[in-house]
Amino acid sequence: MLRFKSSTFVVLAVLVISLSLTTAASNQKNKAKPKPALTQKNADDDFKFQGEYSGTIETENGDLKYGIQVIAKGAGQFDAVGYPGGLPGDGWNGTDKVFGKGKREGDTLKLVGEHGLGIVNNNGLAITNLNGDERGKLKKVLRKSTTLGMKPPTGAVVLFDGSSTKEFPGGKMTKDGLLIQGVTSQKKFQNFSLHLEFMLSYMPYARGQGRSNSGFYAQGRYEVQILDSFGLEGKHNECGGIYKVSKPSVNMCFPPLSWQTYDVDFTAAKFDESGKKITNAKMTVKHNGVVIQKDVEVPKSTTAAPLKEGSVPGPVYIQNHGNPVRFRNIWVREKK
Repeated sequence: MLRFKSSTFVVLAVLVISLSLTTAASNQKNKAKPKPALTQKNADDDFKFQGEYSGTIETENGDLKYGIQVIAKGAGQFDAVGYPGGLPGDGWNGTDKVFGKGKREGDTLKLVGEHGLGIVNNNGLAITNLNGDERGKLKKVLRKSTTLGMKPPTGAVVLFDGSSTKEFPGGKMTKDGLLIQGVTSQKKFQNFSLHLEFMLSYMPYARGQGRSNSGFYAQGRYEVQILDSFGLEGKHNECGGIYKVSKPSVNMCFPPLSWQTYDVDFTAAKFDESGKKITNAKMTVKHNGVVIQKDVEVPKSTTAAPLKEGSVPGPVYIQNHGNPVRFRNIWVREKK
């Protein structure tokens, strides 16, 4: 449990949950896990409670903007993360967090804390103290990336627009025009800017690297991880991380079944005439419109990359890690 030095601790700690999930976890251990959901129609009853909530709460120092992410973990169990100042990318100070757990009972999700309660229903998320005194109401918000739907500039190479997979030989698409993970572009690129939109599947029972995993590989060499990391810490192997190189400066992962964006500015590694590398590859990455990697040097190719480092251009590669992830609106603008 994170303890704040300020006098606002009592209110901010309302989501620190004392509820034990040991029995529930044991009861679910031998039950079949549902298939990943790619539409809200196919999601379970917990899905409507998962998401982001934003508003203000009362503290001893006045009203405080506050954000909460509620994460479905399967069988009516939830994790919750509170962000003083607002949601990640929307006011959070990048340091202080409050963690919690809760359980759904019918049409209500109860978050039981050391100093208060969080109640989630169709009206949003209400925060009270243990005496039942209300401290704030947060509304559910559906954030959208500022680069969602961005059109390719003049001269850009359109790799996928929903009409065919001709730029990804052997690739597959859904009936509604979405690209299925596990493709390699026939065109190869050196220095470029890329726009890519992706949707993570809803897999509440999965954990870690098994939770809607994929990845974008610049030149088929350097991976920017794609993973359901909603509400997690934000490590190098989570969404927005340059795998085994650099964690994102802020975890901007939206909930699964939300459309998300990567905008990547890539500069290739340089080699001399003898083939010796003289400068590393470099990347700047925006996740959902927020810069999370700024001019990061990538010293080597990712272990699972289809191509080793080299001086020649490489393809756009989207990894198939065994989990369904969908893609759309992929284009590349080449640079000198």
